[in-house]
Amino acid sequence: MSFEMKRRVFLAAGAGAAGTALLPKSFAVAAAAHGKKGVMLMNRIAPSSSTLYVSDADGSNERALLREAAFDHHAAFSADGRSVFFTSERTGDGNSCLYRVGIDGTGVRPLVAGASMADCAVPSPDGTTVAFVSTNSDDHLTQIWLLDLRTQKLTNLTGTAALAGDPASPDGHFRPSWSPDGQWLAFSSDRDTAWRGHDNGKGWEHTQELSIYVIRPDGTGFRRVATRDGYCQGSPKWSPDGSRIVFYELTVEATWGAHRPEDIGIVESQIVSVDVATGARTEHTSGAGLKVAPQFLSGTEIGYLVKGGPDEGLAYVSGTLPAVKRSSLRSPVWSPDGKSVIYEKVDFTTRKLDAPLYSWDPDWDYRFCDVFPVLSRQGLLAITDKQLGNSSIVTMRPDGSRQKVVLNTANTDLDQTLVAQGLAGAFRPSWSNDGKWIAFGLGGWFQERAVSTAAIYRVAADGSSYEALTDGTVNAGFPSFSEDGNRIVYRVWGEDNGLRVLDLRKRTTTVLTTESDNLPDWSPDGKLILFTRRTSATNFDVCTIRPDGTGLAVLTSSGANDGHAVWASDGRVLYNSGMYGFREEAALYDNTFQPYGQIFSMKADGSDKRMLTDSQWEDSMPIYIPQSLLTG
Repeated sequence: MSFEMKRRVFLAAGAGAAGTALLPKSFAVAAAAHGKKGVMLMNRIAPSSSTLYVSDADGSNERALLREAAFDHHAAFSADGRSVFFTSERTGDGNSCLYRVGIDGTGVRPLVAGASMADCAVPSPDGTTVAFVSTNSDDHLTQIWLLDLRTQKLTNLTGTAALAGDPASPDGHFRPSWSPDGQWLAFSSDRDTAWRGHDNGKGWEHTQELSIYVIRPDGTGFRRVATRDGYCQGSPKWSPDGSRIVFYELTVEATWGAHRPEDIGIVESQIVSVDVATGARTEHTSGAGLKVAPQFLSGTEIGYLVKGGPDEGLAYVSGTLPAVKRSSLRSPVWSPDGKSVIYEKVDFTTRKLDAPLYSWDPDWDYRFCDVFPVLSRQGLLAITDKQLGNSSIVTMRPDGSRQKVVLNTANTDLDQTLVAQGLAGAFRPSWSNDGKWIAFGLGGWFQERAVSTAAIYRVAADGSSYEALTDGTVNAGFPSFSEDGNRIVYRVWGEDNGLRVLDLRKRTTTVLTTESDNLPDWSPDGKLILFTRRTSATNFDVCTIRPDGTGLAVLTSSGANDGHAVWASDGRVLYNSGMYGFREEAALYDNTFQPYGQIFSMKADGSDKRMLTDSQWEDSMPIYIPQSLLTG
């Protein structure tokens, strides 16, 4: 059977009686609050819930910590063990703030709240000061901050001119830890390292190289106490006598696999400590397993987390306590006497479509949506149901009516295992100007593109007819219609790269670019094509070009990855960027691709860049739905 005939057979099944069972359940974009301009739909890759638990160190007597639970994680004990400091998103999905509660789970009190991310609060031994990480500064980088609990004074400890890193490099600071005498803070940092993609620099997503640093609470004494070329060292904790600092250590390349579900049980790390005075190393573990979150329980015992794999749970270096196998357990912290442990359990059940998210823009409500949402000029929404379905193309009115699966990947010859992993499917729908057609790419994506082809299709908006537009011999994807509906721009990847323009009237294809370009989006006025270009071995930037191939403009230059750019109806550009770096140690994330990406907007010439989200998570793929479409 020819390629074309084969595609027609399975598309006929997908466009016909296929798939009412695939329709998103109860999806309707509710009207925004009174006085708002509308709703910004966006995608977020993050746990949907996180619950704090406390148990004995041997895993017995487990119980929920908080009587008033929300999205809670990253706990720390006070020195006397009577209270717990933790991070919570109880003010809104994505808004990380700091709280304190009694060890009995009552009396939750806010410590640090606001629009900026705040995380990993740890109280000083004397109970007067809290160290934490926050993006609450003009540079939006993750810095170590101090909160004086008596005066409520906030101090940006690492965000001073004297300690500023190379602005072209990562410069984040993570996981602070007090020395037993309260005279020092240890933390991890990727300052002055290189932006580096996974797979030896070939991958889009960045790896992370961390070293261990110390600083006094007054900002003096800053120095690096542990580093290893080609390795990442994170989550430092002090020994009871203050002479050593323990941390986890894995290769920089392994920080990618440490948060990917297909690799998390394969990646290996070790628990290591250094003498603070001499730098002498001691490796406390060996062998397989991703070992993170170490903590001295005594001078000779260290507890840690085995993340992923068959032995996931708590483990102990010297074996004075039994290992505790417990899945989905994260961020354990042991009490000062070592008898109990607090941790969170996370869940990745996908958020419901239109689930409320914290909004950083007073003019718009933020809501969750599946990937690649696009709005027709007639007011119909199309999405790829990647997180809530099987990467098929679904259309509907924003109010939830007229839902329809116009392309069902279950009826294609795609490898359904790859579809379930999010590595294959019908990606990136694009509406024609008259609303009669939807173009999309069908095939293998991400790392699968190296061994899979993909083709450009268009399907009638009612699902009644379809057409293959490319022959499937290369990996062609991510199409976008021109403003008049007569042309489609798309990208190819493989031996030949770049953007191509297909004239639907003449059935001719023009080479627009030959670089590593992706995700094109034709402007509403037809004058520019927006796209992402690999501008160096480790960096991607947002660019525009005229449809005739002239006028190339590079709009971003952060050194981090910028991409997933789309046009807003007002002519601004919405895009995703890692320009402010990681929000957390990369190896501690789960089920993510690019865990540090935030949503930005800018003018079409690249000026007036504005950050629209400030969460710990991977935020991307925004689209504005005006209030007029939501109120009838």
